[in-house]
Amino acid sequence: MEYQHGGDIYSQKISMDYSVSLNPLGLPEGVKNAVKEAAENCSCYPDSESRSLTKALAEFWCIPQDTVICGNGAADLIFNLVLALKPGQAVIPIPTFSEYAQALRSVGCRIEEFVMEEKAGFALDTDKFCRFLEKNGDSLQMAFLCNPNNPTGLTVPRTGIERIMQICEDRGILLVVDECFCEFLDDSSEISAVPLIPRYRNLFILKAFTKTYAMAGLRLGYGICRNEALLERMKQVRQPWPVSSVAQAAGIVALKEEAYVADAKMLIEEERRFLREGLESLGFRVWDSQANYLFFKDVRRVPERELFQALLEKGILIRSCANYSGLSGRYYRIGVKSREENQELLNAMKLCLASKEVL
Repeated sequence: MEYQHGGDIYSQKISMDYSVSLNPLGLPEGVKNAVKEAAENCSCYPDSESRSLTKALAEFWCIPQDTVICGNGAADLIFNLVLALKPGQAVIPIPTFSEYAQALRSVGCRIEEFVMEEKAGFALDTDKFCRFLEKNGDSLQMAFLCNPNNPTGLTVPRTGIERIMQICEDRGILLVVDECFCEFLDDSSEISAVPLIPRYRNLFILKAFTKTYAMAGLRLGYGICRNEALLERMKQVRQPWPVSSVAQAAGIVALKEEAYVADAKMLIEEERRFLREGLESLGFRVWDSQANYLFFKDVRRVPERELFQALLEKGILIRSCANYSGLSGRYYRIGVKSREENQELLNAMKLCLASKEVL
């Protein structure tokens, strides 16, 4: 099976990886030190309940500790959640993160795709989505919503999430809100659905350390939900030790890196603007992402994935969106990095556009 995601730096020689969207500041020094210290105790089994980590997360978000569940990355929790619930039918607004559909298909779930149209800027029409849920709610058991959306970087305000959530609550639909990129938003406090947790039992929020703290290799994600029965079912179907002791220690320390996150948000805001202007000057159509990545379209009359292949020959990996439902090989996503790296990427793109490789 072809590798479908970003970060494939192992099957080819890559000098710049723009296919992933991690914190451009890299792994915090405090987390590195925590990893080294935790390695000394790797002869012991990790805490299967991640109690110290869930306590730290509960204090960080001001929520009860028993509403937090940890996993081996957000993807692990997605599959774990679907396996625990085994929905017969679910809805996914597309284009979006492919793991939702992959997990649902693994349990034989029928998937309804709610299309976010390009002519509407790929934004979720909350009114239409609410009408869809009201019309089809009796046959649905689960709905996924990525906020900010991957790959577009567009958001739905918490007021919109609450409208959707109320319909889901009334009809017994579990709403899974993926907020893995939320901490990079300028107005994350206005977007995050965490304040809704005390009011709704059918709300499950996905978060991860992967993107915010550049901890992709450590694999650490978590979910927030007040449905005790659902969390217990997830624990019954998961592996005995879902999170390593090293990842748990790293997560506890990462939560203290507030200045690091603030610095990253400032850098991302500035460099996202720089990258967008650069892409537009090269003739690409770019969407107004609010996250730490940009979504754009190659509008030239060239074969699909042409830009991807041309950059790959230069040792630069970008994310082709060809495997996103509703998109084609003309759409791409790139992470936001430092000014020096971003300038190097734009220079390489300019050379590709001018070369015979893409003419």
